[in-house]
Amino acid sequence: MLQFLPSRLSLPLNPPHFYVLPPTSVLLPNRRTFASMSSSSSSPSPGPSVTNPTKQEKDRDEQQKMAQVLKYHNQTKHSFTNYARGPHGLDWANQPNPFRRYVSAPLMPLLHFPIEKEAPSPAATRTEDAPLYSSLFLSLPRPKPISHSTISQFFYDSLALSAWKTTGFSTWSLRVNPSSGNLHPTEAYLIAPPIESLSNSPFVAHYAPKEHSLELRAAIPSGFFPQFFPDNSFLIGFSSIFWREAWKYGERAFRYCNHDVGHAIGAVTMAAAGLGWDVKLLDGLGYKDLQKLMGLEIFPEFQIPSKPVKGKIPEIEFEHPDCLLLVFPNGVSKFDLNYRQLSSAINEFSSLEWEGKPNLLSKEHVCWDIIYRTAEAAKKPLTVQNGFSIDPFHSSGVCSEDSYKEFSVREIVRKRRSAVDMDGVTIMERETFYQILLHCLPSGSSQNGGKQRRQLALPFRVLSWDAEVHAALFVHRVEGLPKGLYFLVRNEDHFQELKTAIKSDFKWEKPLGCPDDLPLYELARGNCQQLAKKLSCHQDIASDGCFSLGMVAHFEPTFHNRSAWMYPRLFWETGVLGQVLYLEAHAVGISATGIGCYFDDPVHEILGLKGSNFQSLYHFTVGGPVLDKRIMSLPAYPGPGVDA
Repeated sequence: MLQFLPSRLSLPLNPPHFYVLPPTSVLLPNRRTFASMSSSSSSPSPGPSVTNPTKQEKDRDEQQKMAQVLKYHNQTKHSFTNYARGPHGLDWANQPNPFRRYVSAPLMPLLHFPIEKEAPSPAATRTEDAPLYSSLFLSLPRPKPISHSTISQFFYDSLALSAWKTTGFSTWSLRVNPSSGNLHPTEAYLIAPPIESLSNSPFVAHYAPKEHSLELRAAIPSGFFPQFFPDNSFLIGFSSIFWREAWKYGERAFRYCNHDVGHAIGAVTMAAAGLGWDVKLLDGLGYKDLQKLMGLEIFPEFQIPSKPVKGKIPEIEFEHPDCLLLVFPNGVSKFDLNYRQLSSAINEFSSLEWEGKPNLLSKEHVCWDIIYRTAEAAKKPLTVQNGFSIDPFHSSGVCSEDSYKEFSVREIVRKRRSAVDMDGVTIMERETFYQILLHCLPSGSSQNGGKQRRQLALPFRVLSWDAEVHAALFVHRVEGLPKGLYFLVRNEDHFQELKTAIKSDFKWEKPLGCPDDLPLYELARGNCQQLAKKLSCHQDIASDGCFSLGMVAHFEPTFHNRSAWMYPRLFWETGVLGQVLYLEAHAVGISATGIGCYFDDPVHEILGLKGSNFQSLYHFTVGGPVLDKRIMSLPAYPGPGVDA
């Protein structure tokens, strides 16, 4: 039986609260009637018979959406006495298939680029053809043209399988992009111009990682790319199947799905950088635009039940469109992009001939209704923006280039793994610690000028908003740095607000030897190992590494400044930051793991945070991994022949 790795998340202790559907129950409404039933349509513009809402009505609607998001966030917090609601045990018979396929869609195989077969080469050649991981943070290589080969490598180094693992009667796959519980709710779509040896016409395709192939969903109009995008560019769309995470994690699954979107964004951005390509989030488009563009209208609208229910609910396996990324040659600085015209062009995709029928992932399901209500509240509408500027690439700071092991970016991304345990003995050099944190900064080196705020450095430049996520660090084993609690300020515009919000007796002093352009502050000294373990659901992995951290987001003010649709985007930012931590750890010869299970408000209490201005959204640990010798590794392709 295909299973996933041991979980990073302790199972909820609460008994489940759901209702069993009778065999004939149907949750699927008529598509035409759903629009009138839903209160939060993200259609880009009202139809001719719909009255435009007044500003007061819009404000009331926005307040209701923010209230739903805050309700979800508070309801899904873990505490010392109560975990967020989830299944009491795991229903192995209905574990979701981790591989979506579109049955009968034409399959277009991609080329394989196993790093094990790369021949050693001089450093100069290696830097050009297989750039060193650390070099990408200084500048991007010359862009390669879009081809069957480069598109194949792009997917192979971002979203493909990285290995198979087996022990006893269990076999499971790993991927280049990490996922909570290895459940992989994120699906990817390629929207591209004609590519020789793949398609003679522009097309939309779904990426099938198990086969490392593209499933052709539709041919699109020939004028689409020339009208809107620069030469040698293409689009990547991400969607989420909430059920895959909810099967194990219950109501907290919406958080984890959006962590995974962030990790996928980071994985794609790094793989693109290795090919000389830049990546930007096209965040002006709305939910309906993305749904049409990726061909996700094939899934009927899902009617949300009034309470958690259990039964045969195949429509719960729909894909929720998350975001769209533009991948283009680095060096392109600006081009005109009219989002309203782009939305209008995408609207015509509804009439395309779409190939393939999505496979069924489970026989029976549990619907945790609050997930879908929150996803509805966080849907983004079309937001019209003038032009599309691309900020110059900002290099990241350097204080210890020797910390890296001269791995190529391809070696790092494909050998990344999630540590299951830390050894509790590995010690990190202080300069290495500082170097890792320099690569976690959104604006790059101070030589670029200005404070940390705008997301201009790799890979954060993919995101379209100023940094909203900081890090509270528990330092356990860093040579030359006292054990204790530290804070990394990733948006220095928040500095005074943070100092005011956090306990007044914290020191806020720059630690010894800290680079001038690294806004890291020592708050308090002391052994935090047991505290870190306790806060992360009593997991040893949070205390046995070199350091662990909690990602603290500028929370409720962000919604008021923008909208409720920023809620998932805050988790995306934590996922991108987490992806950097994964890659940095492997680049210096150790490992890391994301921790989704932590006690939310006790973290805030340690820092002295009150209210919802700042909230902890993700935990992470970095250190020396413990390898389980009982588990055998197998190559990613062709794989062991296990039917997933």
